[in-house]
Amino acid sequence: MRLALSWLTVLPVRVGGVDARAARRAIACAPLVGVLLGAVVVALLRLPLPPLLGGFLVVGFLALATRGMHLDGLADTADGLGCYGPPERALAVMKDGGAGPFAVVALVVVLGAQAAAFPVVPWPAVVLALVAGRAAFPLCCLRGVPAARPEGLGALVAGSQPAWVAALWWTALAAAGFLVDPWRGPAAVLLAAGLVLLLVAHTRERFGGITGDVLGAACETATVAVLAVCALG
Repeated sequence: MRLALSWLTVLPVRVGGVDARAARRAIACAPLVGVLLGAVVVALLRLPLPPLLGGFLVVGFLALATRGMHLDGLADTADGLGCYGPPERALAVMKDGGAGPFAVVALVVVLGAQAAAFPVVPWPAVVLALVAGRAAFPLCCLRGVPAARPEGLGALVAGSQPAWVAALWWTALAAAGFLVDPWRGPAAVLLAAGLVLLLVAHTRERFGGITGDVLGAACETATVAVLAVCALG
């Protein structure tokens, strides 16, 4: 859990050496980080601010609290998928560090949707969305999913999660979705899980496996999917 907090937040949590076993456990614990972030976001949304301003405040807080890693992963993955070259070219584009047009559009759409949805969904949906974002990590790292590069975070955690870990988290999320709405909550969770699995399948085809950037993109995809469905009606 300390490693998960060190990786996924700005909290000054110190950890020792990171090996494959610690990384595997950190990925399995990652959804608990979403619970912590969700509690803070719910408190921020109670501030007496106009809804959209409060939404952008939350988006900014989450970017700072996570060092912007997931947003960076979303941007890099969007640019990589938008590159029509071979996998080597796509991976080079992702590693370049710049933001191309696909990255800009992805960030505008995702951040705008989150800022608009956070203030209008009930507080259980806020927590559900942020936990679902971190529950995307075990789905991305199911056994049999390769890494696209021989180094980096993707290489450390790819294929590290047994199916039961991901199934346990997503079943719990679907059950928790009933606290939001009898149909919107579970439907949001199912949509988020489906989109993450589609993203992983597509990145395996395009890149040859997952990278740390794909994890970030999956997190943001699952979060905005849950928020969007829960905001309906």
